[in-house]
Amino acid sequence: MPPLPCNKIEGLLQTALDQIAQGITVLDPEDRLSCWNRQFCLMFDVPGDLCQVGVPLARILALLANRHDIPPLSEGAVLKRLREMGEPIRLDLSRGQKTLEIRSNPMPDGGMVVTWADITMQVESDLALKRANETLEQRVIDRTAELLRVNEELIQAQILAEEANLGKTRFLAAAGHDILQPLNAARLYCSSLAGKMDGGPVAESVEKIESSLDSVEMILGEVLDISSLDTGGLKPVPSTFRLGGLFRQIATDFHPQAAEKKLKFKVVPTSISVETDRNLLRRLVQNLVSNAIKYTRRGSVLVGVRRRGDLVEIQVADSGIGMPADKLNAVFGEFTRLDEGAREAPGLGLGLSIVDRIARVLRLEIRIWSLQGKGTVFSVILPVAAAAAETIAEMPSPVPAESRLDGLRVLCVDNDPRILDGMRQLLENWGCIVETASGTADLAQPKAATYSSPDILLVDYHLGGETGFEAISSLRRRFGAHLPALLVTADRSSEVKGSAAKLEIPIVNKPVKPAALRAALTRHRRTDASRVAQVF
Repeated sequence: MPPLPCNKIEGLLQTALDQIAQGITVLDPEDRLSCWNRQFCLMFDVPGDLCQVGVPLARILALLANRHDIPPLSEGAVLKRLREMGEPIRLDLSRGQKTLEIRSNPMPDGGMVVTWADITMQVESDLALKRANETLEQRVIDRTAELLRVNEELIQAQILAEEANLGKTRFLAAAGHDILQPLNAARLYCSSLAGKMDGGPVAESVEKIESSLDSVEMILGEVLDISSLDTGGLKPVPSTFRLGGLFRQIATDFHPQAAEKKLKFKVVPTSISVETDRNLLRRLVQNLVSNAIKYTRRGSVLVGVRRRGDLVEIQVADSGIGMPADKLNAVFGEFTRLDEGAREAPGLGLGLSIVDRIARVLRLEIRIWSLQGKGTVFSVILPVAAAAAETIAEMPSPVPAESRLDGLRVLCVDNDPRILDGMRQLLENWGCIVETASGTADLAQPKAATYSSPDILLVDYHLGGETGFEAISSLRRRFGAHLPALLVTADRSSEVKGSAAKLEIPIVNKPVKPAALRAALTRHRRTDASRVAQVF
């Protein structure tokens, strides 16, 4: 079996990191370099022999102190502040007369992510405004021109910053597919290996690799979600539905997580209907519930609604650590985590930022009430709609984990041979009979003449010369118009989702979660068996 494509993943992630204007370093639990971007080395003019994996950050800071780039003895204070995960550190850099703002966030493995931002322009502007205000009465005429100039610079700087941020989000959105492709192949290989092992050190290592892939996927997913929301990639598709069905899904999704922390988790039933984008609203509520469980040590988490005339207020209340009143607005910022929250649970501080963006896309009001040490209540306000009939999607039936897939004939179409190989190994572990192709042109080759008619298609969306929808249409003309198909793709755009919904083709997102794929295949087998039973 070929090795995991880690070098490809690392290359794509490094390319993405190098596009960011801030310096970024990832430190292991011993404060040694694990990963960094080009901007960090350029910012401090660090020699190449120090920009190496395993080099202690203290050694780099000591070099800067010896060169008088930073004040003497400040390196120890900087490291101590970084480990405390507290307020941002401001550091004056003699080289280039710069002022840096340094932030640290914990990593799940005990290390931390450190960002180094050049805030020189902001500091200088603040000082200029302060000096102008101190002598405003005496120098109003002279300072007026200076203030106008400074304000113009601030406006230009803001415009440039917004353009740079939009460029970053567009780049991440465009690169999302290429980044997730090798990650998907790695997950498939790991799942295939895990299915072949029965304990032992190697199985434990595979489990740790899968856990690391989960962490990478979570971070990339949040960043790509923010990119899609910022660039307008997620368009709301309003529908009228009952909140009760959505609440049942929330209860199913989070009951195990709450039970693991021994929390009382209650979702109050409701028959109220609303009109908005169901998937985006569900994601918003999911993030609020996940946040509540994460920061609640003991007690309860409650999800329910209150009727406010023509409005309904969805509330997520917890008995968690709470927040001080002067920090409530700050929690919706990117990579923003309060001190006690950072100590309580790992994370990057993107969940509530996504909530804020979804609320703005859906034009919903978010309210927050919190008392430090007592708990927090998040509310979402939206209009009540006329009663809607519940749909099958709102009441999903569970799929037995023990369902067998022996003998299921599957045709996988993907232009990445690593993904085809990983998918083949995973599906054959489940007892499926698997054929693969890189596209419809590949199926026209003599080797494909022996392929039997499949029971289901697993087709990628981006196939080079054709789309997944075109490939499915072509294969249905060959094997049968009613041949079931799943679209397996890293593309999370509204356009792809809308087209798939119109064609009634379910989507499985990459990186593929084996449990979700198996559930989809099992549902197909059960549906197919039911149809056969009806015929006879």
